[in-house]
Order: sequence, then C-alpha cells, then structure tokens
Amino acid sequence: MTVQLSQIKEQVRQIIEELARAGGLEREQLLVIGTSTSEILGHHIGTSGTEEVARHIYDGVEEARQAIGFYPVYQCCEHLNRALVVERDAMRRYQLEQVAVIPVPTAGGSMASYAYKHLREAVVVETVQAHAGIDLGGTLIGMHLKRVAVPYRPSIRTIGQATVQAAYTRPKLIGGARAVYTAEAPHSDSNCN
Repeated sequence: MTVQLSQIKEQVRQIIEELARAGGLEREQLLVIGTSTSEILGHHIGTSGTEEVARHIYDGVEEARQAIGFYPVYQCCEHLNRALVVERDAMRRYQLEQVAVIPVPTAGGSMASYAYKHLREAVVVETVQAHAGIDLGGTLIGMHLKRVAVPYRPSIRTIGQATVQAAYTRPKLIGGARAVYTAEAPHSDSNCN
C-alpha cells in the first residue's frame, strides 16, 4: 500500500475535530499527540521516521488548533523517556516541569523534532496530564492523559499503515448509589446524615 502524504493533513484534522466534539475539548486544554512516522509508512516503529510525514501531521494539527484553540503536546520517543514538546505558554499555564533536551529524529522522533522546530517558543517537559490525545502507530500516550481516559474510535482508523487510537478524559465519578452525576437527575429530599 502506498501512503498518500497529501491526505495525512486532512485526516489528522478530521480525527482531532471528531475527538474534540466527542470529548468536549476546550480552548487552552492539552491535546497530546503520539506519532510513529515509521508506522505510517508501513515500517516498524522507530526504524524509518521522516520529518516529511511529520510536516503533514503538524499541518493537520495546526488547522484543527486554529478552529478549536487547544494546546498541542507532541510526545517524544522512549529514547527521551517520552518527554513532550509544548509551547512555553502551555508550560507556564499548567506549571509543567521543563527538561533540558532538544529532540532530534534519532532521539525524540521525527514528529517531536519537527514540532520543536516549528512551535512558537517550543520547550520540552517531562510529563503532562492532557485532556485528550491521539496515538498514530502505537506510541502509548496513556501515561500523559488525565484520569479517567475514555477510549474514542474516530471514523478514520488508519493513517497510512498506522492504526489510530484516541481518547478523551472525564472527571472521576465519586460517591455511591445516592450520587448524582448530571444536573437533570432527580434529587432525594432525604438528608445525608
């Protein structure tokens, strides 16, 4: 199967817009993006990365960001302990811990390297608790999502040869049989004590 690079930007934009609608992603919330450009091209993760593919993904993320207003967060590969590339503004807003490294294709991955060069005031942070995320090619973004993650199946299930996984998060449900989780639910008149 030949990968149509020209379709990647539109596919990424559509996946993010669907996820944002399903999960209620809001302005200035964090969206983590894990990407294996190797897997998109049909190769084993970490073996054939390319910033050309990364550029198309980045452009799709940017189009969606302009419409929604989220902060994109790009996950590095395991050689950088899955650190993340973000804009300095997001780091400050969420009080994230900056680490000293510059992602390159061979240590960080092609996507993180490309994002680092193109985001406005890019920095690398150790970890985040993102509100939603997409995973292109099995890069395992779960460690960077807030609890509780809700799996989401976008209408586009593959980009190139890579599988697409996505999730949004919701607040933890607490309480028990008497707990109410929506404003429309009936309330009991009995006291709690």
